[in-house]
Amino acid sequence: MSDKPTIGFIGVGLMGHGMAANILGAGYPLVVKGNRNRAPVEDLVAKGATEAASPREMAAQCDVIHICLSNSPQVEGVFHGDDGLLAGARPGLIVVDASTADPNSTLALAEALADKGGRFVDAPLGRTPKEAEAGTLDAMVGADADVFDCVKPIIETWAGNINHVGPVGAGHKMKLLMNLIAMSYAALYAEATVLGAKVGIAPATVQKVIGSSRLGNGFFDTFMSYAVDRNRDAHKFTVTNAAKDVRYANAMAAEAGALSLIASATRQYFAHVEAIGHGEDYVPWIADHIARLNGLDMEKEAAKGRG
Repeated sequence: MSDKPTIGFIGVGLMGHGMAANILGAGYPLVVKGNRNRAPVEDLVAKGATEAASPREMAAQCDVIHICLSNSPQVEGVFHGDDGLLAGARPGLIVVDASTADPNSTLALAEALADKGGRFVDAPLGRTPKEAEAGTLDAMVGADADVFDCVKPIIETWAGNINHVGPVGAGHKMKLLMNLIAMSYAALYAEATVLGAKVGIAPATVQKVIGSSRLGNGFFDTFMSYAVDRNRDAHKFTVTNAAKDVRYANAMAAEAGALSLIASATRQYFAHVEAIGHGEDYVPWIADHIARLNGLDMEKEAAKGRG
C-alpha cells in the first residue's frame, strides 16, 4: 500500500490527462472523474487509476483533488450540489484548481471549502498538452505557505517551472495576466503579418526577420508555425477558451479601475471569431480570420516565399 496521499483528478482532457498520468506515474494513488470522452479515463484506469462516480464520492476518499476545467462555472458546478465536492468534503481536504478561472469565484470557493475544514490552492497552467504529457508545464500557485509546501511535491510531478506567486487567488490573477499578454501577442502578430501581406511583405519574410531578431520568442515561433507553415496543431488552445480568459482579464481590470485599452482591443478580435461561429478554431488560426477581414486568403499568402 502506498504511503503517499490519494489524489483525485477532475477534468482529464487535453491538459488534464498528461497531468494525471504523471501523478500516477510518480506512485500516487489516483482517482479520476470522467466526462463524455471516455478514452483518457479508460487509459488512466488501465494504468492503475480508479474511477469515482461523482465529485462527492471523490472527496470522501481523496486527500488532494485536482480540477482542470475550462471556466469558473464548470468549476463551481463541481463544488456545489448534492453530488459536489463540498457535500463530500472533510477536514484536511486540499483542492488544487488548475483551471484558468475568475479570481472572485476562486476566493468564494476557497471560503466555502474552508467552512468544511478544507484548503484551496489555485495553480493554473502555462504551456501546451505536449508539456502536460512530458510533466514540464508552468504552474503559478496561489496558496498559504504551509499548503504550498504540502502540495509542491505533487505539482512537481506535472510542472517543471513552479512559482508561488502569493495567497489564494493570486495564481488565477497571474494566469489572467499571462494569457492577456499571450492573446494580445496573437492578435498583434496576426494583424502585423496580414498588414505585411497587404503591403507586399510575405508572411514567411515576417517569420524569418522577426523570429531571428530580439523580438522573437517561443510564442511567436508557435504562432507562425501555423500562420506561415500551416501546422494546424501548433497550439491546441481554442479561441473560445482564449476569449474567456481575455474577458476575465478585462473584468479584473474594470474591477481594479485600471486602464486597459490593449486588453479591450484584444477582446474584440476574439469576440469576432467566436461570433462568426469559429470558437473551436485554435488561437493561431486567428491570422486567417484577420486576413479575410482584409480581403486576403492567408493560405495563399503564407505560400509566398515559404521554403
